[in-house]
Amino acid sequence: MKKNLVIALCDIALKPGTSTATKLIAKRRICRAVAHQLDFIRAERRVMHREAGKLKAFLPFTRQAIADLEKKALEHREDERSAARRVLADLGQTLMYDRGRLADSLGFDLMCDLLSVNPVHRKQAHTNGDTSLRGVVYQYRLEDSSTEYGGEWGQGGPFYRACHAAIIRITKECPENLPDLFEPGEVFDPKMPPAPWLVGE
Repeated sequence: MKKNLVIALCDIALKPGTSTATKLIAKRRICRAVAHQLDFIRAERRVMHREAGKLKAFLPFTRQAIADLEKKALEHREDERSAARRVLADLGQTLMYDRGRLADSLGFDLMCDLLSVNPVHRKQAHTNGDTSLRGVVYQYRLEDSSTEYGGEWGQGGPFYRACHAAIIRITKECPENLPDLFEPGEVFDPKMPPAPWLVGE
């Protein structure tokens, strides 16, 4: 991630008189740059993990070399990685709450245009009744649906990645504020065991 690029984009987004559309584009570009940096660091770490994996064929003689490589992979650019994750989570939190009222200022169709939401997929947000920025980007994962739809868990457009980072941070730092998912009526509501039945009934 080039710090100069992020600083320039922040200056554009914070400049007085900047249009709401430009602010959204600048924030999205910042999220994309930070997510790209995190992906790059993760790829470098994977290379080290693969090297350690190759040495496992020669155990027990390579035990120390494997431990050293695993430790090096975990520590590789950790300060930069932590800072990038913090920035991404902060941006995600602002998007989740949309305190700048970007969605209201832009209107649903323009917001979807800027987020590359396929017109066919826009109907999904309308059908589900949530046309907010959070709903479109995170809940229904419609960002960039014109180019790439779906993907693995945690992967998606830049705003989705930022919102996902915010949710992970909230889950780690404030678990007491989360609902108990095993309570009656929640997602993992404990069901009563099925009533016994006999064959032939």
